[in-house]
Amino acid sequence: MLVCKDRILWVQEETLEELMQWKQRQVDELVKRVAVNEDNLVFTTLTGNKLNSNNFYKVVSNYSQKAGIAKDVSPHTLRHTFATDLYREIKNIRLVQKALGHEDLSTTMIYIHIVDDELEEAMKVSRRSSN
Repeated sequence: MLVCKDRILWVQEETLEELMQWKQRQVDELVKRVAVNEDNLVFTTLTGNKLNSNNFYKVVSNYSQKAGIAKDVSPHTLRHTFATDLYREIKNIRLVQKALGHEDLSTTMIYIHIVDDELEEAMKVSRRSSN
């Protein structure tokens, strides 16, 4: 069961600027087509309607193929990548949990993919600290 809930999304300043520019381009394009975006969505069809999730999946998949990524990439894969990258950078599982909007820490743990070499390095550091 998927539960939709409101979340606060933290974005970098340059990302926010890009999104604001995108919104202006979107408004300009919709005006040309005499279409409206009544729900003030960030990403829409050319007529201002909500994107179909299957179409969004195809866009992400196509770009991943163009980037030479052999693995099938979905929007949800990007969420896992974000979680893993954020954890690698800040090393704070609770902040990652908050960023993802998870109530249960065990859910966040599913999203964080730590590779063997990272675990090995952490164990070496731990051994050095105990000596």
